[in-house]
Amino acid sequence: METVYPQIVTSADMLKSTIQLEQLIHKLKMNNAKAAAITNSKLYGVLPFWHDLQKHGIHPVIGLSLRVKLHDEVVCLIIYAENNKGYENMLKISSSLETRELTELPQSWLEAYKDGLIVVYKGDSKFSEETLQQLIKIFQSKNLFIGMERPNGVKLEDEIKIMQVSEDFSIPITTYHLSRYIEKEDAFAYEVLDAMDQSVKMSDRNRLKPSEVSAHVLTETEWMERFLDVPEWTINTSNMLKRCQLTFPQQTHHMPKYPLADGLLAKDYLKQLCEEGLKERVQHITTEYTERLLYELTVISQMRYDDYFLIVQDFMKFARQKNILTGPGRGSSASSLVAYSLRITDVDPLAYGLLFERFLNPDRITLPDIDIDFADSRRMEVIQYVAEKYGKNYVSQIITFGTLSTKAVAREVARVFGFESSTLEAISSFIPSKPGIKLREAYEQSQKLREFVQTEEIRKKWFEVALALEGLPRNASTHAAGIVLSPMPLVDIVPIQMGHEEIYLTQWPMKEVEQIGLLKMDFLGLRNLTIIERILKLINYSQSTKLSLTSIPLDDSRTFQLLQNGDTTGVFQLESAGMRNALKQIRPSKFDDIVAVNALYRPGPMDSIPLYAKRKLGQEKITYEHPVLEPILKETYGIIVYQEQIMQIASQMAGFTFGEADLLRRAVSKKNREILQQERVHFVQKALQQGHTSEAATAVYDLIVRFADYGFPKSHAVAYSIISYQMAYLKAHFPLEFYCALLTTSAGNQEKVNQLIMEMKLKGIEILAPSIYTSQAFFTVDKPSIRFGLQAIKGVSHSFVQKLIQQRTKRTSKWEDMFDFASDLTATYFTRKNIEPLVKAGALDEFNEERSTLLATLDAAVKYAELVSPSEELDLFAGDTFHFGKSKYIRTDPMPLMIKLQFEKEVLGQYLSEHPTISVKKKMQEPIHSIWNVLQSTKEGKVVIIGLIQEIKRIRTKKGELMAFVTLQDETGNMSVTLFPEELAKFNELLKDLGIIKVEGKAERRNGRSQIIAKYVSN
Repeated sequence: METVYPQIVTSADMLKSTIQLEQLIHKLKMNNAKAAAITNSKLYGVLPFWHDLQKHGIHPVIGLSLRVKLHDEVVCLIIYAENNKGYENMLKISSSLETRELTELPQSWLEAYKDGLIVVYKGDSKFSEETLQQLIKIFQSKNLFIGMERPNGVKLEDEIKIMQVSEDFSIPITTYHLSRYIEKEDAFAYEVLDAMDQSVKMSDRNRLKPSEVSAHVLTETEWMERFLDVPEWTINTSNMLKRCQLTFPQQTHHMPKYPLADGLLAKDYLKQLCEEGLKERVQHITTEYTERLLYELTVISQMRYDDYFLIVQDFMKFARQKNILTGPGRGSSASSLVAYSLRITDVDPLAYGLLFERFLNPDRITLPDIDIDFADSRRMEVIQYVAEKYGKNYVSQIITFGTLSTKAVAREVARVFGFESSTLEAISSFIPSKPGIKLREAYEQSQKLREFVQTEEIRKKWFEVALALEGLPRNASTHAAGIVLSPMPLVDIVPIQMGHEEIYLTQWPMKEVEQIGLLKMDFLGLRNLTIIERILKLINYSQSTKLSLTSIPLDDSRTFQLLQNGDTTGVFQLESAGMRNALKQIRPSKFDDIVAVNALYRPGPMDSIPLYAKRKLGQEKITYEHPVLEPILKETYGIIVYQEQIMQIASQMAGFTFGEADLLRRAVSKKNREILQQERVHFVQKALQQGHTSEAATAVYDLIVRFADYGFPKSHAVAYSIISYQMAYLKAHFPLEFYCALLTTSAGNQEKVNQLIMEMKLKGIEILAPSIYTSQAFFTVDKPSIRFGLQAIKGVSHSFVQKLIQQRTKRTSKWEDMFDFASDLTATYFTRKNIEPLVKAGALDEFNEERSTLLATLDAAVKYAELVSPSEELDLFAGDTFHFGKSKYIRTDPMPLMIKLQFEKEVLGQYLSEHPTISVKKKMQEPIHSIWNVLQSTKEGKVVIIGLIQEIKRIRTKKGELMAFVTLQDETGNMSVTLFPEELAKFNELLKDLGIIKVEGKAERRNGRSQIIAKYVSN
């Protein structure tokens, strides 16, 4: 008898199984399995299951567990795809259930999609003869089976009766055993997973325990022992699974069609659009342009991608019509003249020496990959347009699965075990915050974790379970960018489910979607494009001459000065401290320098930044390995920076076509020794044919090998450097609008807002306090300053701000005082919760009363609003309160400066009034460093600062001595000051919360951040 597995649920069926494919295949091979079926509740995971089993010589079968409503009864069935028709029907069944979010399949749907399906009806206590008869009416007897289970080898009470029914109706019996975990010992881990699925703790009385008595993967021996007396059941099962013969065609591409008028061919229309577009975009069209365009169109047509380019240009045209900002290009698509002509990209590939073969290689047929960046706030509009144009049944977003990561699984299992929340926090702190770390590795590295686990038996059990569940799929979400467009209804190719905003979602992630040949396009939301969009709106709102991105010159001296200074806060891709340092070294003076620094600033290649800088500035001689390299590497001062340069070297030195050169680059970058040697022989032989010596060819090949990993696609570097340059230009020429847009998009990120405001202050740009008279919801330009937005005040709701602006717009005059303001807003909105943050932020200062007085009067004003205008519908005095009389302010002494500042910090995140350290600094005779300058400097050395104490953290050293970390703030920023035991002992009494101290010490940089080691502290 053959060993087969008819019911396996894998971990792809989220929280329904702990079985992972690698473990499963190992177990199946140990047991000499001939066939196995996946029977998840959705079609998650079926493609990897099918391919991996087939690769290991085990016959794969695709099944699906279903709940079907037959008349008034809900029946659990397992269906199998006998052939491709059955598989197509299974796709429709699963998609129909998931897009309608149903838990049961209507009988009519089962009847409609029955072709090519085999059905197993489980013979257990719920088995009924009537249900079997209904299933016989729907399916032919040869496609219907009864599944008999023997939990732990024990025969069911109804077994004899069901066997009789089977004989009466000539319906064969198959063995039935549902596997949800690999070994018997995994049962408890699965039970914990099941508790997670129910969102309950193990101790919860309402927890439903798993219905399966034993759900491990049976061994070959266990199968034989359980069904030794009924060998025909095993034979029936084996024959049933072997009947399921499904094929997935190799290298199929389901390319969508662009709708065209009858008789018009896609390739002809594409050529027409390209020729028209090229005339618009290029002033002097040379032979080089016409030949390149013709060559690209020929390759695109041969690969049958004409429709794809038409589809992309169409939704890009829609974006332009709707003023949705798109990126200049992304990835290798920027190297296509066709894409440039169609306005898919804004990079002229000939102007930058970009190679089409880096994008589409005629020697390596792959789907084109045109990724598009959209302003992230409007990306969905373009997706909706595509769905409406091609039909919602043809367009889908792509699913992605979140897994139980190391920290997540540790916490989740601890929660299910009923550990205290403080224990959960402790567990998280025991696990090192290292990307990709596994629980076993964390256990080996963390002594605290080992001590925690070894203390109690329950903790040991917790750790065992967490190890077993680590990495399992936990939740499904929508891929950030991927969109699928199909030439036929999606349900004919891939299972789908309901997504967001009426757009479907594939049940398979990106890799599997591409594996079956569907076209995937990336619609990426880029926050920086939204920022640029906002900057342009602010500029064009106040200017008669409208600025557009296309009018920005690429040789602006003020922009390059800003870049040379490393003044790149808020500038796309150039913000980090390391990148600023690289800019200061290289001192960009032309656009190509920005392209190079964007390509070089990565682990590995960044080692070449100092060399690039020295050669650029004439501090070091430029050398070339061979004269043939000079024209190729001249733009990067003899350094290989781009993948395209590697391709050009192979072309010039060895006569490779660019297609062959791209294949060489890909092959060499994989560092496979055998391939490296093969390609070396190939390269040298072809170089000899070009008249080069073996020594020269070998030296150049070694250079290619060395830089194959370092090379960056120049097409992507150019495209993204355009965004970098545009933002730098806007910052250099329109700083108010730049900072205003950046502050608005950074709302919620207090650290970023503080950084921007500090930088503005240093540049002499004043940030004005919020005002109920002039502030909008967000930050606004109030020349020559920037005004705080009302929604940037912590505790102020969106609805309140909308109401305030609405009432302000209606009025012909300002509110006279707080009571006028209260009656106008009504008691619905004028509440202590809404108004107190406004007072603390200074938004009511224009009433010309002390903030202390406003706070003291607030309750009286609230009562006044409740009396005069209790609601928006009920205004007892119709706005005329003259005869009623107003309440009076409860005047108090002015608020101490420190209290005032603390209130501002509380609701605005920083001090807007004059910082208390400024007056202290003015009295000082000696030079005082600002915290900002210390933080920005890369030099170490003696510094003197004056700061307001924000936080004091005292700890004990390994020797038991007391030391401290003090966070100091001045008007330019915050930084950490370290006091070692000797210094702390001397100056401890001077360290008081909100005290102002002078610190003399040494500035040091550690982990990329500056700190001061204090030597002397005074008041």
